[in-house]
Amino acid sequence: MTATISPAAQTISRIHTDHFIGGRWEPAGAGARFDVENPATGETLAQVADGDAADARRALQSAADHQAAWAATSPRSRSEILYRAYQIIMDRADEIASVMTAEMGKPLAEARGEVAYGAEFFRWFAEEAVRIGGDHTVTGDGANRIVVSKQPVGPCVLVTPWNFPLAMGTRKIGPAVAAGCTMVFKPAELTPLTALLLTEILTEAGLPDGVLNVVTTTDPGAVVGEWMGSGQARKISFTGSTEVGKILLGQAAGTVMRTSMELGGNAPFIVCADATVDRAIDGVMVAKMRNMGQACTAANRIFVHRSVLDEFTDKLSARMGSLVVGDGSHDGIQVGALVEGKAVDKVTTLVADAVQRGARVVCGGERPDGAGHFYPPTVLTDVDPAADLMHTEIFGPVAAIIPFGTDRADDAADDEEVLRLANDTPWGLVGYLFTQDIDRADRLSAALEVGMVGVNTGLVSNPAAPFGGIKESGLGREGGRLGIEEFLDIKYVARPIAKR
Repeated sequence: MTATISPAAQTISRIHTDHFIGGRWEPAGAGARFDVENPATGETLAQVADGDAADARRALQSAADHQAAWAATSPRSRSEILYRAYQIIMDRADEIASVMTAEMGKPLAEARGEVAYGAEFFRWFAEEAVRIGGDHTVTGDGANRIVVSKQPVGPCVLVTPWNFPLAMGTRKIGPAVAAGCTMVFKPAELTPLTALLLTEILTEAGLPDGVLNVVTTTDPGAVVGEWMGSGQARKISFTGSTEVGKILLGQAAGTVMRTSMELGGNAPFIVCADATVDRAIDGVMVAKMRNMGQACTAANRIFVHRSVLDEFTDKLSARMGSLVVGDGSHDGIQVGALVEGKAVDKVTTLVADAVQRGARVVCGGERPDGAGHFYPPTVLTDVDPAADLMHTEIFGPVAAIIPFGTDRADDAADDEEVLRLANDTPWGLVGYLFTQDIDRADRLSAALEVGMVGVNTGLVSNPAAPFGGIKESGLGREGGRLGIEEFLDIKYVARPIAKR
């Protein structure tokens, strides 16, 4: 009897798994390879080239060699490449989603959603490529004409995380292509297959040789460090932990590189006394459970006013407890595997610490036996503000509820209390706020120390919006009209105005 080969396995068997340098697929110089595993089953999906500093040098040299020619291409031609890539991604959405689920664990429905979201960055920046503007003015004394133009910054270093392996690639590659920058790209070692498939799609869409160069590796310090110290790279766009981001910022200072840093988060989710509880439940399910909680935008600390605490807790635990956990490649699965065993260990430790400090487990809370890196959707209430999960990214399907205010309708003192709790963190990426009072929404949105606020919604990410944070959550913005500006330098030319 012939064994059935899954759609993901069929696609993965066709993906190039070497480095992509100068338009050619090349093995690692040292010949090393590493395994990519399915977190739901533990099976090895593929072996991928394991790059080192020498591979990194070859990739960056290719980017540097092709920068001038690529910068000279017309905005329309760059736009058309991105739009063709968008169309190919959408045409192959199911195929790409199956690969993403296999290497990262998220359910197929979520993976399909990421494909649509990620593809939209290419369409957005295809439109932005032909709208790179400038300025013209005459100096106050009338003696000189000032012409301001924008030019590509030059070769860019792109480093992406594992949790959104398609969208994080398109969110960085899209504006770089649109602006006329060449790139060296290091995808996460846990999820390189989606990025390699994306590279093939861009080649099919007509991206010229040498514009995008990809190195996969289990030693990101050696590869990225080579790029950062080279003097050839002029920009770094990084999404990942604050700890690593600080290291890269230090390295960028050596050659004064442009930087975009989308770092960690510790998002507060505030449910005021006047909130519509059912709407808040819908919002928190999106903000907490997207990607099984493995997102920098995940609702980490859920502050609920005591007047609605019991209703909110009961409804949230019912929704969380009803979710179906399992291998995300199977129909009907709503919560897939976490990306690796260390992720489950971290969540288990954080929950144990919170319980030891007095938190009550309403649902979930126990690591299951068996294969795969699974953790059940979990609701904790009466969480102590001193608990470890209040001061770190949970990155798992754990909703931590912290009461605030009094049992009566909230007032200014309640607002001040929850703002103090919400802002008590070095991070400042996103916050969520549920209230029916527009004045309170405006007041609290302004006072939250974050770069983005979702008011009565649990989803803030959109290619049309400038994604990014403040404080230790990062620098710069990705997406929106500002996204392409991160890849452009400003130049002005002054010349005397001829006298008549």
